[in-house]
Amino acid sequence: MSGTAQIGVTGLAVMGRNLARNFARNGFRVAVHNRTTAKTDALIEEFGGEGDFVAAHTPEEFVAALERPRRLMVMVKAGDPTDAVIREFVPLLEAGDVVIDGGNAHFEDTRRRERELREHGIHFVGVGISGGEEGALEGPSIMPGGSKESYASLGPMLERIAARAQDGTPCTTHIGPDGAGHFVKMVHNGIEYADMQLIAEAYDLLRSVAGYSPARIAETFRGWNTGRLDSYLIEITAEVLAHTDAATGKPFVDVVQDRAEQKGTGRWTVQTALDLGVPVSGIAEAVFARSLSGHADLREAARTLPGPTASVLGEAEAAAFADRVEQALYASKVVSYAQGFHQIRAGGEAYGWDIDLGGVASIWRAGCIIRAAFLDRIRAAYDSRPGLVSLLLDPRFARETGTAQDDWRAVVAEAARQGVPTPGFAAALAYYDGLRAGRLPAALTQGQRDFFGAHTYRRTDREGSFHTLWGGDRSEVPAG
Repeated sequence: MSGTAQIGVTGLAVMGRNLARNFARNGFRVAVHNRTTAKTDALIEEFGGEGDFVAAHTPEEFVAALERPRRLMVMVKAGDPTDAVIREFVPLLEAGDVVIDGGNAHFEDTRRRERELREHGIHFVGVGISGGEEGALEGPSIMPGGSKESYASLGPMLERIAARAQDGTPCTTHIGPDGAGHFVKMVHNGIEYADMQLIAEAYDLLRSVAGYSPARIAETFRGWNTGRLDSYLIEITAEVLAHTDAATGKPFVDVVQDRAEQKGTGRWTVQTALDLGVPVSGIAEAVFARSLSGHADLREAARTLPGPTASVLGEAEAAAFADRVEQALYASKVVSYAQGFHQIRAGGEAYGWDIDLGGVASIWRAGCIIRAAFLDRIRAAYDSRPGLVSLLLDPRFARETGTAQDDWRAVVAEAARQGVPTPGFAAALAYYDGLRAGRLPAALTQGQRDFFGAHTYRRTDREGSFHTLWGGDRSEVPAG
């Protein structure tokens, strides 16, 4: 039917196909298109009964099937393939139409595309989507950027297909202009990296130090998932640890190679944080931990390096240690979110986006990979104090991390004593201590920089910049 589809999806791999089905299940007429027409036909044949689909085999048919203003969602691989699709379709569109990129694009690419399409009068919307293939079908967390006008057209549809929090709020909101949506999705993924690394470290400590089996650790995690650590990642961790490999009868986790892979969004988070001058040490350590795991030859060669004599705790000590690990995991998790929200705030200031941090926390409460019970409290913290400079300064989170700190320090110390690597826990604790320190050794760093490079320094007792004549009489002169 010509000009009747309310939205179109081009790119029918798993995510695109499931999003198209989600729109159709929610009462929208959906035009579907794929470069390989067999995928279009297969979707209609297998899932056509789920809703109202319009199959299109050419770009011209696809565009003609859409009502005006046209809403066209691109679900292809990020990078050059996305640009290729845009170049193909833009000549067929007109002013006021909306092109939506639902892939994991770099936010700078989204900013560029938004500028380019704006010259044609076309709205370009970069949409971060979290929840994987199941979320795409059942209801993801959706982070759209772009103009306010484009959200007025697209937003009600996204709100219909998004996950819903327990209070019924749809897990989507207008994040901000141009690349804001993909920026927030990037940071979401960075937090996800950190969260997964912290959970892995907790598992390693419970196994190496407490002497727990994977099955027992699974039960421990299930217990934690009924309290303040209640989250999707804790839930699935218990499932993975409880799984037995059918071929060998061994715990599943023992037959999987210990080399973690990554698709790049964590690296982007760290690279962007460096550009913004925002310390995201917990996220960075998670990225580096994955990188280290992948250097198999280096790790094999380094097995000869000496280390401490490890010892497993007794039953009572192990139970107490497990409680301390829970404290360390929770406090480190709070730090990871604090760093991520700090980066979002800094990005908003740098790029002119007015991002509602409470709104971001709200749409992460369901559908997405980092959904967790304490996001309700993060939302409340930013809603009540929009100018909150760090989540760690919210009274309740400050009290909880303060209460956890003795156990947190004990866990990091025991890990070091036993030779168990915990870069995430240690980095989170160092960040916490760095924030609360009355004075940092950066003063010495500035002195060194002035000595070898005349980079100047500022004094604590008067205004201005100064330089010491280190190669002369060591007198101090104003820098100017």
